[in-house]
Amino acid sequence: MLRIVHFLDILEERSKSELKSDMSEGDFLLVCSIIDKEKEFLNSVSQNIWKNPELAYKEFHAHDVLTDALSSNGFQVEKHYILPTAFKAEYSSKTGNGPVIAVLLEYDALPDIGHACGHNLISEAGLATSLAIKAVMEADPKLEGKLLVLGTPAEECSGGKIDLLDAGAFREVDAAMMVHPSNFTSTYAPVLSRLSMTVDFKGKESHAAAFPWEGRNALDAAVSTYQNISLLRQHIKPSNRIHAIITKGGVVPNVIPAESTLQMAVRSATKAELKDLTARIMECVKSGAVATGCTASIDCDEKHCYESLVTNKVMGKLYDQYARKLGIYPTDFSGKDVPAGSTDMGNVSHAIPSIHPFYDINTESQNHSKSFTEASGDTKAQEPTLKVAKALAMTALILMRYPETMEEAKKQFNLDITGGL
Repeated sequence: MLRIVHFLDILEERSKSELKSDMSEGDFLLVCSIIDKEKEFLNSVSQNIWKNPELAYKEFHAHDVLTDALSSNGFQVEKHYILPTAFKAEYSSKTGNGPVIAVLLEYDALPDIGHACGHNLISEAGLATSLAIKAVMEADPKLEGKLLVLGTPAEECSGGKIDLLDAGAFREVDAAMMVHPSNFTSTYAPVLSRLSMTVDFKGKESHAAAFPWEGRNALDAAVSTYQNISLLRQHIKPSNRIHAIITKGGVVPNVIPAESTLQMAVRSATKAELKDLTARIMECVKSGAVATGCTASIDCDEKHCYESLVTNKVMGKLYDQYARKLGIYPTDFSGKDVPAGSTDMGNVSHAIPSIHPFYDINTESQNHSKSFTEASGDTKAQEPTLKVAKALAMTALILMRYPETMEEAKKQFNLDITGGL
């Protein structure tokens, strides 16, 4: 009798497994069909944003392009959500039950070099993902959940996602996801914590030729600090990064500069390491000021400090499964360092289960270069962008369709954040 019951259980489990497989395959076919059907529309949105680059918190054109696209496709849209250039778009199942999955879009550009980080493609991928998820939800009324599409401005310098987090935009979200273009492919690439620092030096102006001894050169203080930091780089971990520019260094050569400004970005693998590195940099600043007889005022933007990225392994495995099915494979970094940057998506990943895969857009150019700007507007970027959108859509749909998988992702998140405590 026990053997018979056990055999029936096996049959039942096999039936469930086959049903899951059939449903997932049906979702996948519909996702691919919808994104392929809308590829010209999606490319037009991407090109529109690429041709009109806007800086942090000034992305009004991109905001309108994306909200119009979502509205015209049946989403309930709230423009200027919390921030002037942020937005929220929603599509829910009729019951209102199920997990809330957030797809995040970025669309700010860099000064002078435009979309050198490909945020126009992030918008395109996020929009494609959202259209596909909505289509599957419409096709299957039994599928429960809510799709939340968030437009997140100012990733490049200020951290719009941090502002949205603080304002409660992610309070009821179960999982968040986005993709990022690059010249490599990795779901688990290292993403560093980052702190922005501004140092204002004050000295004393004087005639540079007639009475130089009366002056206190604030530019020398900035230069001395810059050199101190260069010396410090020999004694920091390979994962640490310090980059600085002098944005103010005087007015005319024959007046000793009484004011100067040094701007820095400081990065480490963790926020704890970042704190230690920042303390050492402050000593470099103090030394530069003392050596030149100047004073230094240090402003650390703690509120918008970027966290390292915690990639959810359950979600990452799902994404990789469909990415590979679409012909997207991780870059082989054997014998090479994996590139590491920073993103305010890191802060989101410390609040809820998240993924932020990088994908190759068929270029050898590096992010934040003029050549990458060209690559992000090139037609060669379209195929990989649409493929990762399909993989991202399937990741969200599996979390919606199978509550046990969503629970696994949450358990993994808790382990990652608490360290198993």
